[in-house]
Amino acid sequence: MTAYLIRGARIVGGEPTDLLVRDGVVAEVGPDLAATGAQVVDAGGLVALPGLVDLHTHLREPGREDAETVETGSRAAALGGYTAVCAMANTDPVADTAGVVEQVYRLGRAAGLVDVQPIGAVTVGLAGGQLAELGAMASSAAAVRIFSDDGHCVADPRLMRRALEYVKAFDGVIAQHAEEPRLTQGAQMHEGEMATRLGLTGWPAVAEEAIVARDVLLAEHVGSRLHVCHVSTAGSVEILRWARQRGIRVTAEVTPHHLLLTDEKAVGYDPVFKVNPPLRTAADVAALRTALAEGVIDVVATDHAPHAVEDKECEWAYARPGMLGLETALSVVLGSQALGTDWNAIAERMSRQPARIAGLVEHGRDPAPGAPANLTLVDPAARRVIDPGESASRSRNTPYAGLTLPGRVVATFLRGEPTVLDGKAVR
Repeated sequence: MTAYLIRGARIVGGEPTDLLVRDGVVAEVGPDLAATGAQVVDAGGLVALPGLVDLHTHLREPGREDAETVETGSRAAALGGYTAVCAMANTDPVADTAGVVEQVYRLGRAAGLVDVQPIGAVTVGLAGGQLAELGAMASSAAAVRIFSDDGHCVADPRLMRRALEYVKAFDGVIAQHAEEPRLTQGAQMHEGEMATRLGLTGWPAVAEEAIVARDVLLAEHVGSRLHVCHVSTAGSVEILRWARQRGIRVTAEVTPHHLLLTDEKAVGYDPVFKVNPPLRTAADVAALRTALAEGVIDVVATDHAPHAVEDKECEWAYARPGMLGLETALSVVLGSQALGTDWNAIAERMSRQPARIAGLVEHGRDPAPGAPANLTLVDPAARRVIDPGESASRSRNTPYAGLTLPGRVVATFLRGEPTVLDGKAVR
């Protein structure tokens, strides 16, 4: 295993120093280090962060390899500075058994670009009728700890309660896609002035907020862990703030696109801006940014959702919802100014806290002697124009095409081995 001497990096935005990476760990940290035979990486002006961790990634394999595979999604993640991603269960077949989650886990290990941690389905086939094999998935080689029917809400309150009760046995987490389906039938975008102007059926904010309110009460009643996926409304933020004041065991995520984009992007009927939950108003965006800065929302999660061309380049009503996110997440967060250039806050929201929620003990640790060498080097002064043609993803449905965004991932290391150097994938 090659040793790497990283010179002049600013660890989480601190003073420049050197890092010696050897045998998969950070061996030394300090000024003017020397190491015979080590490959030198010039990190002058770069910020060293713990490798980013994504709680919400769609890798599509098995079943939709035309849109993404575990390998292509992993490469996109590495280029975005990630060293671990949690792969959602809405594959085909659904990841609702030990066999399927182990398959995804093995594919991730074979790719070797990021640690791929499968998320198991809450219900069989994501159908909302009966609980999936939660215990079997938890005790499998994949050691699943987060369960979600993302893309579908666990709408039955009795089933949601049972799921929350079940995962207490192994300190698991139920991650809810908060959407009351009876309020969103036929919905195409956020319910508001823009939807009225465009003649599109609205997706009301209350459809999210009603489920968030119900589920935090269930989590309090059961004493279990709830995670709210892709929070998108100011009302949800207030419910989460109330839940925290009561000490309820709830965490929440926001996507980069909900921190930057508004429903006004739908004005041209470009399906690249169709997503679930939909882009909301400027007031919602402002509330989400504040909540992330305050810690009411715990993490940024990409909801990376690749789609094949035919599923996006069509009429708005027929387009699948979802956007790419892994390669651009850090730049979008920087561009949104939600956390400013507070590198400690960025490390907390994009690495440490998601690693804690997912139970990924080797990740989310700042570069320090003895820590696993899972880290990313970022050029905060760089600015880049987003070109979909340069994406490592198999899909091209990025909403940021042509935008100039700040920050650039220069290098990513997974257990001491580079997956990205000089901004390019190593393999």
